[in-house]
Amino acid sequence: MYSVNVRDHFMIAHSFTGEAFGPAQRLHGATYVVDATFRRRELDADGVVVDIALAGAQLGAVLAGMNYQNLDDHPDFEGRNTTTEFLAREIHQRLADAIQRGKLGPSASGIDALCVTLHESHVAWASFEGPL
Repeated sequence: MYSVNVRDHFMIAHSFTGEAFGPAQRLHGATYVVDATFRRRELDADGVVVDIALAGAQLGAVLAGMNYQNLDDHPDFEGRNTTTEFLAREIHQRLADAIQRGKLGPSASGIDALCVTLHESHVAWASFEGPL
């Protein structure tokens, strides 16, 4: 399996509901480093997994809708705990949708899987990976 990774970051504020979250139930901030790893079994006709420039631009576009936002007030996340795991899946879904709409170029339809990893810090991160 071949893979290509692009990286970006975004900053948010949010709080969590539930005793399991302890002090994180209060409003707090997070800066996430985001890795999007595109995988495919065979390279496209140009010998690449995906156009890196288009992949990076789409990751940036997805993150722009959340960057500098209080996710507690974001209509897409109403009533949800926007945990690192939840956000990894959300970004995965938004990138998968961009691939289906052709935003990463026509050969991106050959991508077999996508993994999105959110690095919360140098010691903690979460990922969501799934087929496309």
